[in-house]
Amino acid sequence: MGKYCDAIDAAPAAERWKLARGFIYSEPEPFFAEMRAERPVLVLPELTLAFRFTDCILVARRHQDFGVDRYKPKQGDYFMAQDWTADHWRDKSIMRAILDFEDVPAIRAFVGKRTSDILDAAHGEIDAPKKLTRAVPIGVVRDFFGFAGTDPAKLEAWSYWNQQDAFHNQPQIDIQVTDPQHIVDERVKANKELAIHTGLILAKRWLQARILFQKRSDSVSRLVRLQATGAIRWGLAKILFNVGGLLIGAVETTSHVVNYAMQELARRPDQWAAAKVAALSGDTAAFDPFVFEALRFNPAFSYFFRTCHRPTWLAAGTPHAVEVQPGTTVIAVAASAMRDAEAFPDPGSFDTGRALSDCFTFGQGLHECLGIQIAYAMVPEIVRQCLRRPGFAPAGELALERSVPEHYVWRWDV
Repeated sequence: MGKYCDAIDAAPAAERWKLARGFIYSEPEPFFAEMRAERPVLVLPELTLAFRFTDCILVARRHQDFGVDRYKPKQGDYFMAQDWTADHWRDKSIMRAILDFEDVPAIRAFVGKRTSDILDAAHGEIDAPKKLTRAVPIGVVRDFFGFAGTDPAKLEAWSYWNQQDAFHNQPQIDIQVTDPQHIVDERVKANKELAIHTGLILAKRWLQARILFQKRSDSVSRLVRLQATGAIRWGLAKILFNVGGLLIGAVETTSHVVNYAMQELARRPDQWAAAKVAALSGDTAAFDPFVFEALRFNPAFSYFFRTCHRPTWLAAGTPHAVEVQPGTTVIAVAASAMRDAEAFPDPGSFDTGRALSDCFTFGQGLHECLGIQIAYAMVPEIVRQCLRRPGFAPAGELALERSVPEHYVWRWDV
């Protein structure tokens, strides 16, 4: 066995997940390579980890066998906390419809201008998570999703605490969390405020649509008009869940992804220089793949978690086969899957010609990102506007707090 397998085996059972998790973040490349070769399914007392692409994609796409049960205590009846249900099928379809694919070019233009304006006002230095990478998606939420006039600080807090609790405050998985109940309390508080505020927005949009006959084009207004036709019959709670989900899913996730993409590009001088040339060319089709390939190497979320529903073989047909039993928490290590030569030829090379369909950056299967087409435009455009600045470069290291990007100083010539 290799050194990582030996180290995990030698550790007390209660310490093995902590040790493996540390390797995921501190020594990803050699750790993943060894695990894919020698122990592609790692069975630990608390959970089971999958490292190969084949198994990670199986876990993501076979929602009957691997469900999102762990989201339920955090997200209640929201469709993303469900698997193959009528609510999930219907609600996601409706929400994607009101996001409107045709809006994507206008959203990208807005993101470009908003990013540029923030950089202009920053005069050559910015702490990106604090001033830019959350602020830009908040602008999209306000101008395109229907939250116009809402305090940006409130929008940021509501998104932050929901994401913290759902993705970074999971018992047994997020073992580094020191204040789990505080996070829960803040999420509950945030959701009460968000529900009241969203109710007021809905009342305003209803008045504008039904009494003043204003045909606003934001997502909430579209939803109100659709509800008024009787084509959908959502109660208030469902409307609040889904409208709130637009905000929660947009802000923190965008900030994570932009910061991780920038971090990876900055580590690669040749790709950094080529990306800057592409950014200045104005050809977004040439530029965007730099961002997505950077995220293959440095994803914002290194793994995702599911709960096994029925006996399922991982690494089937190999000497490493393991039958996972119902109730088992399964960690699909997407960061390893995206470096697996089985799906990504010559995985160690930075190749902007790769297809995105096998990447896990915006999810896979039933739980793929609701706003994936908006993310495809918004994320690279924020990075592109930054790289267009003369002398632009990170001035320090990316700093995490509660597992998310909280400080990352960028500088450029003025």
